[in-house]
Amino acid sequence: MVLKTGLQIFRFLIGLLRESDRPEEVRLKVFLPRENPVVPSVYWIWKTADWQERESYDMLGIVYQGHPNLKRILMPEDWVGWPLRKDYISPDFYELQDAY
Repeated sequence: MVLKTGLQIFRFLIGLLRESDRPEEVRLKVFLPRENPVVPSVYWIWKTADWQERESYDMLGIVYQGHPNLKRILMPEDWVGWPLRKDYISPDFYELQDAY
């Protein structure tokens, strides 16, 4: 099944939820362009998607439209780039902060 718009994804999820009482696992696989990876958020359907969407934004740069608090949670706010992308070039040095 190829899903191209957020509306089709929403219909698929509603159909999935109606057909089974308690699905053990739901996986959505969405293919996005590297230049502008944008996908509708599922936060409003599953509140627990909050952290997963924020983590994938932080590490891969995927933007979730409609997410209420989309910001970095693992990397510093001023970090440049998306560390888990294959085209990511790691910095030559890291600025260490004094923990004391």
